[in-house]
Amino acid sequence: MAAKEKEQGYISKATLRGIHIAPRKARLVVNMIRGRKVGTALSNLEFCDKKTAPIVKKLLLSAVANAKQSSAVDVDELVVKLAWVSEGKTLKRFMPRAQGRATPIRKRYSQITLVLDELGA
Repeated sequence: MAAKEKEQGYISKATLRGIHIAPRKARLVVNMIRGRKVGTALSNLEFCDKKTAPIVKKLLLSAVANAKQSSAVDVDELVVKLAWVSEGKTLKRFMPRAQGRATPIRKRYSQITLVLDELGA
């Protein structure tokens, strides 16, 4: 199985779908950890005040657990190779306004993906 993962170019991957936060807000946190070592990324997320930070931290820990399970890899050498936020579904609602008008409200959802790889690879 490790040979298959090396062909793909990464060690582990974790995806979180259907999280109720706008992708634009989630990208602020994900951009902060992209390209960093796992230990540094976890400490950055620990002290970040954004709503997305604990969610991304839990996802990062899941990706590390996937790496431990799938291959014998040193956790200290893992780095966040790729990280991106995609748009999920959008709930469309309307708010009544003056004179019989209505304005749209878009409740956006996100999909967050983290890809880990070794530092030397």
